Amino acid sequence: MEPCLLLLLTENVTYGYDLISRLKEFGYGDNQDPGMVYRYLRRLEKRGMIESKWDTSGTGPARRMYKVTPDGNELLAVWTETIRYNIQVLQQFLERYEKAIQGVKTQDELGSTGGGAAPKFVGSAE
Repeated sequence: MEPCLLLLLTENVTYGYDLISRLKEFGYGDNQDPGMVYRYLRRLEKRGMIESKWDTSGTGPARRMYKVTPDGNELLAVWTETIRYNIQVLQQFLERYEKAIQGVKTQDELGSTGGGAAPKFVGSAE
């Protein structure tokens, strides 16, 4: 959630309720606990990654507006590199998985056509 909040606040200064609704863009559901989002915001502010101030200019109740700081932008850059690395690792996993599944299918075909039995795993129930 932290990198998502930082990215949203890099895009524009906004208030907590807007952040909660926009987190849906990142897969956070409708049942997202608002209290958890505000706890993340308080932690980020305590660490100097974001700043907040009360906006009383509107006709409605005052709202706490959040914005990212330069330190928050640096942290977002680190998060972005971490996410890029994780995407590469997951892509390699998926490629290996696809190859492994193709190998299993080939072994199954050989076993069913008389080309030899597929190997059994140690500890299998058969």
